[in-house]
Amino acid sequence: MTADHKIYETVLWPYRLIGNMLLIGSIWLITVGVITIRHNLIGQQIDSLLSEIYQKSAVIGWGLDDVTLEGRNKTSKQDVLQAINLSRGDNILNIDLQKVREDVQSLPWVKDVVVTRRYFPNIIHISIKEKTVKSIWQYQNEFYPIDEDGNIIETEYVPQQNVLQIVGEGAPEHIKDLLQTIEKDKDVFSRLKAANYISQRRWDLIFDNVEHGITVKMPEDDLESAWKKLVKLDKTHGILKYKLTFIDLRLKNKVIVKVNDEN
Repeated sequence: MTADHKIYETVLWPYRLIGNMLLIGSIWLITVGVITIRHNLIGQQIDSLLSEIYQKSAVIGWGLDDVTLEGRNKTSKQDVLQAINLSRGDNILNIDLQKVREDVQSLPWVKDVVVTRRYFPNIIHISIKEKTVKSIWQYQNEFYPIDEDGNIIETEYVPQQNVLQIVGEGAPEHIKDLLQTIEKDKDVFSRLKAANYISQRRWDLIFDNVEHGITVKMPEDDLESAWKKLVKLDKTHGILKYKLTFIDLRLKNKVIVKVNDEN
């Protein structure tokens, strides 16, 4: 082999490499395309076969007979049935229980859902756990029910007298922590009528009467200690029985009270 021929081969080998790579790439793309087409065709055939099986099996005894509900109070049966969109005669084996659960979970009063199949008769049983209204948030002249996790329940609600009223921007996001601290002392907590979240930092608690009750000013930090102090003062001295305008617990080692001069 001459030197010129060697130089010629040296010049050509990159082009041959690129050509081979392009050829291999083309073969790979064609192969993937063929496999994909075959896969789709097979998938379509399987889906068609399953659909036919479900239709025929529904006729011979696997059709949906009924939907039963358990645990609902504020959630209407009509709302549930409309959400899940199932019909009598649907093949019970073809019903997606996860989708049914998600559809019911989307309803405003629903906290958790368990969906099960039952056979002979063929029933979809839906067990619902509803949200509990722990407080009512008054904001811009509107009232919003707040659940146990501090979330707004997006539905119409008529305020109840025995439900804690909360006020202030950011109140719903912080009410859960407040309730976890104060709910366990039932005697004092039962007298709490309203809670005002002040400047998105701390709480004012209003006892006995929303308009003319005693306002207890709670500190920004160490809420639990301040609450325990209030409970102790009420048990030992009956402080909430006095005709007071407010009790200030914001200072750690001092309690400030103001007597209601109107009484």
